[in-house]
Amino acid sequence: MFGDLMGMMGKLKETQQKVEATKKRMDTVLIDEASNDGLLKITLTANRKIKTIEIDDSLLEDKEQLEDYLILTLNKAIEKATNVHETEVAAVAKDGMPDIPGLDMFK
Repeated sequence: MFGDLMGMMGKLKETQQKVEATKKRMDTVLIDEASNDGLLKITLTANRKIKTIEIDDSLLEDKEQLEDYLILTLNKAIEKATNVHETEVAAVAKDGMPDIPGLDMFK
């Protein structure tokens, strides 16, 4: 019984390390998003850190329009990055979960 428990604890620790490594790797996964007309382009990591913002000169003439573009495009980029992040971390966590009877919520 204790051997099984120790084995499960070891597997959980290993899974935790894999999840942390995956989160760190998400800093290198880049998500690109652009406004529908391509006047604003944003790149961020899967950890939702902004890397670049490219703004067409025409948007600099209208502050309100630029703000709207930033809000819409940033929200789309953040949503994509969040989906990638959650999918990657969940896959690693699910793969590393020990087989505990009655705890099949990750399957």
